[in-house]
Amino acid sequence: MNQKYLKRIVASYVREKDVPYFGPVKDPAEVVRQFKYLETRDREEFVALHLDKGNHPICWDRVSVGTLSETLVSSREVFKTALLSNAAAVILIHAHPSGRIEPSPEDRSITTKLLEAGKLLDIKVLDHLILGGDSTFFSFREHGLI
Repeated sequence: MNQKYLKRIVASYVREKDVPYFGPVKDPAEVVRQFKYLETRDREEFVALHLDKGNHPICWDRVSVGTLSETLVSSREVFKTALLSNAAAVILIHAHPSGRIEPSPEDRSITTKLLEAGKLLDIKVLDHLILGGDSTFFSFREHGLI
């Protein structure tokens, strides 16, 4: 008899680099200061900051690196690592290399999609921050879009 076997998959995460710890997140400007390096990139990068129930950062994940004007963001990729880190919430962060902080239609669309996916997984999307130059930023939460 030719018997087929299923492979067992074990998922885990690997800690790469430590990020300077900052206490519970209360203000988007704190997060902007921690991820200011994104302003210097020549391509869009999309990052998810994972938080515990007390809004203390657990870890962060570089979800994707794109081109000068866009990056591909998949809800599957955003929440895969959030589930592995046992995050209760996430803050989404990306920079516009152009320096303009106004969200594009695509930014608004992916935020809506990620909010819906987060609700299904019981992981709150607390904010989506778009960084420009000179520490300027757009907060979806502060503008009533979350």
